[in-house]
Amino acid sequence: MAQKPITPDQIIEAMRVFEECGRNCTTAAQRMGIPRSTLQSRIKIYGRTFGGDRLHASPADELLAKVRVLEAQLASAHQDTLTARYVKSKIIGLSEESPQVPPWLIKAKKSGRPTGTPTLFLSDLHWGEVVDPNQVGGVNEYNLEIAHQRIRMCVEKTIMLLTEHITTIDYPGIVLALGGDMVSGDIHDELVATNAKEIMPVVLDLWGVLMWVIETLADKFGHVFIPCVTGNHGRNTHKIRAKGRNFTSFDWLLYQFLAKHFDNDPRVQFLIPDGSDAYYRVYEHRYLLTHGDQFRGGDGMIGALGPIIRGDHRKRSRNAQIDMEYDTMLLGHWHQLIQLRRLIVNGSTKGYCEYAWASNFGFEPPQQALWINSPGHGITFSMPVHLGEKMEAPDSWVSWK
Repeated sequence: MAQKPITPDQIIEAMRVFEECGRNCTTAAQRMGIPRSTLQSRIKIYGRTFGGDRLHASPADELLAKVRVLEAQLASAHQDTLTARYVKSKIIGLSEESPQVPPWLIKAKKSGRPTGTPTLFLSDLHWGEVVDPNQVGGVNEYNLEIAHQRIRMCVEKTIMLLTEHITTIDYPGIVLALGGDMVSGDIHDELVATNAKEIMPVVLDLWGVLMWVIETLADKFGHVFIPCVTGNHGRNTHKIRAKGRNFTSFDWLLYQFLAKHFDNDPRVQFLIPDGSDAYYRVYEHRYLLTHGDQFRGGDGMIGALGPIIRGDHRKRSRNAQIDMEYDTMLLGHWHQLIQLRRLIVNGSTKGYCEYAWASNFGFEPPQQALWINSPGHGITFSMPVHLGEKMEAPDSWVSWK
């Protein structure tokens, strides 16, 4: 749990007791009932903020000391809040304007044909990870070359499903939800030992691939809206953080580089929140996008649904209290494709891996979620985008015994 900030009164009181005890730290700390190191820390803060190690006893001097302590604490807090803004505006060169949901995403296009907005959910790419087929019973293989093939296949199949299988809907644009764990990362020793490349070359490689994805979708559908959240694999810390989660994530850095690349392309708009959730709507349908690593638990019978449904319930309760209710929660992390009205859990492009095999999880092929929102009806079409090998086609369209 985070420590409470030290108040100016505590700092001045520590200095007063220190003086009264003949400047003996041990005696003063015992009198105040605090550790000796805590007392010494407060005395040092007093010296830094007031410019000396002697107590200034007048009321005016005490007030001035309090003001200086508060100013120092405010400056420290202000510096922390400027971290993301500084990176985006000074280093990456992005505008400081808050992202706005584009009008085409929430206003239905008036035409003679029905209108709908598709969403392609990309998450859990685990770019750079290697899956050895010999360690998973030969049911899957994954490396950078296969990752490139599957992303290209995902985009091509998405376009094919939306334009050849569904031919009567006008699309004002497409939503490309990026749900985290875009890179494999170095969070485990086994990943450090087996990943195809170091993290920086992997991020640059994926950056180029996602630029192609976004440009291809923009050329085909006219507009692309991209909400983004970070996962747990791309972090550069030992444990996932609640404070500053995004600013220690290579996922977040990747999104910022992409936003910078498309900064002058009016067809492309990003939503990159500073927190762990992205909130937006398509027409009247409200979405909450999160990665899903905060949901834990499950067992052999109910699997991932238990922690996911409990987590959804908690988020709905929290959001109802702050006037941010949502209709559907989107999450990745679990590498299981589940498409329901209240929640959509994405699959992965990596597919079945050694961890799933050793944990005796059910087989899950590589796939990503795709669906269409229709004005006034919400989600009307849901379809997986399969990225694995094709099954043999049967001789007849239906059969029975």
